Amino acid sequence: METILSYRGRGVTAEDVAFIRSLIADNPGESRRKLSRMLCEAWQWVQPNGEYRDQVCRSLMLELHRAGLIELPAKRCSPPNPLAIRRRPALPSIDEKPLEGSFQDISKPHLHQVRRDSREELFNGLIEHYHYLGYTQPVGEHLKYLVEVDEQPVACFSWSSAPRHIGVRDRFIGWSTDKRKRNIHLIAYNSRFLILPWIRVSHLASHLLSRMARGISRDWEEAYGHPIHFLETFVDTERFQGICYKAANWTHLGKTTGRGKNDQTKRQNRSIKDVWGYFLCRDFRERLCR
Repeated sequence: METILSYRGRGVTAEDVAFIRSLIADNPGESRRKLSRMLCEAWQWVQPNGEYRDQVCRSLMLELHRAGLIELPAKRCSPPNPLAIRRRPALPSIDEKPLEGSFQDISKPHLHQVRRDSREELFNGLIEHYHYLGYTQPVGEHLKYLVEVDEQPVACFSWSSAPRHIGVRDRFIGWSTDKRKRNIHLIAYNSRFLILPWIRVSHLASHLLSRMARGISRDWEEAYGHPIHFLETFVDTERFQGICYKAANWTHLGKTTGRGKNDQTKRQNRSIKDVWGYFLCRDFRERLCR
């Protein structure tokens, strides 16, 4: 049957629209939230971790409502959106004692996954005030790591859902558009990497990247119910050379086009960056192309 609307990778047919209309008609007293939950249950529309795609479903139903294909009940309330107005993370009070020398001369670094942890606020503040891009709240699947040496913060990592399309990465993997849409959640994007400015330890950055690669898939599966098979990041060559990624055996995949994810002009509108990738298993292409 012909698809009349596509939303977040799900095609909606006339039969689907008829089903939603029937669902609304059969439950005249229910709220929009309740109806979207019922639709998720009927469609078994779930995330990889088994949770219903409730928020995405509500957005889909609103799109259909705005297009005149269904008629939703009147909105009952508008709950505050904590993402709309967000205070900048505060500057944390921490020990800024310099740590310098060779990696062999320091204690073993400890990596702590701090998303939804008591130290998440510290992580956010460090990124906001010491990373050149500042802090932005990740959207979708993501993890945050705080690295400590003798209980002193030395570094931060954040990992997010991968951008949906990067030409050089997609050609390196060799997947089709359909397989990319189906399996893009199996890639994690290193969105922030910060070594605090008073930490000057040789080979620390590449060591931490290697440590991250050994444990992130396990942590991701624990949080979201699925593993990670490939890591990627962008390096702004006007500021950095990507030496630590090279030292940690990441592969230089090529360069971005400088057009951004929502470009319609096909013209460069931002800086061109190097794209680096790291596969976590030898058969990563087979797993990503299933």
